[in-house]
Amino acid sequence: MSSARDMRMRIRSVANIAQVTRALQAVSASKVRKAQQAVIATRPYAHKAWNVLEHLSSQAGRDYVHPLLTERHQVRQILVVMISGDRGLAGAYNSNIVRTTLDRFRGAPAPVRYVVVGRKGRDLMARRRVDILAEFSNLPPSPTFADVSAIGRLAVDEYLVGRADQVFLAYTEFVNLLRQVPTIQKMLPLEMGSEGPRVGMEGKAPAGPRPVYVYEPGENELINLIVPRFTALQLYQGVLESQASEHAARMLAMRNATENANELVEALRLQYNKARQQAITNDMLDIAGGAEALTHASGSQA
Repeated sequence: MSSARDMRMRIRSVANIAQVTRALQAVSASKVRKAQQAVIATRPYAHKAWNVLEHLSSQAGRDYVHPLLTERHQVRQILVVMISGDRGLAGAYNSNIVRTTLDRFRGAPAPVRYVVVGRKGRDLMARRRVDILAEFSNLPPSPTFADVSAIGRLAVDEYLVGRADQVFLAYTEFVNLLRQVPTIQKMLPLEMGSEGPRVGMEGKAPAGPRPVYVYEPGENELINLIVPRFTALQLYQGVLESQASEHAARMLAMRNATENANELVEALRLQYNKARQQAITNDMLDIAGGAEALTHASGSQA
């Protein structure tokens, strides 16, 4: 059995860990609120941009098709942009997105290359010896569109030059503080009229007759501007969703760790008190036994 001193040191150590995890929980709770606000604030813009793009692509008499809207008949290369975190202590957040991505593309019909966003995801993917084209890490706590534009530009360039025939985005969708869902969406080519929702958008546009607009300077010029920007916008929205999910997962993991540490401290204190009581009882028995021995010794001398 451990000594009383060792048990006191262990209780103090676990209590210190509980203080650290409680502080990390408070920090994550503050960050997840800001990240959630950023996610909600960008969703209306993404939805409206998609509506404009759908309206432009469905105009009657338009014969121009942007290269990013052109479906290729033969898929020879697949590019996957996977978003993870730079830090740990977030439960199964990083391992979930890596496992979902690898499972999704394990039987892909063409070779798959990866662009990994986040240091933890990069390390996990490197251990599995997958083909990593590029990696981006240490994004700002509150990233702007310009901070992730280089990632979107890389994906668009790989598609335009023919080194990727399909581009997918793997991220963690933020549903609420208790639920984050690893999700994989097709980024390129953009599919007009697809049934699935785009990144950061809920459902489809309302049914009914579409209004007619007059665009300036022209529909083709707007398509050339909107399509690449909307691709980068999907990526930016995925980064925001993933960051909110990471903070929520870390907050939940730290809350569970704090509760477990407090339960362990209580169990250790109970064990320590029992040991102390047993030691006191043994000392009292020794004293009583010694007193009785002295009494018998005095009686036999008399």
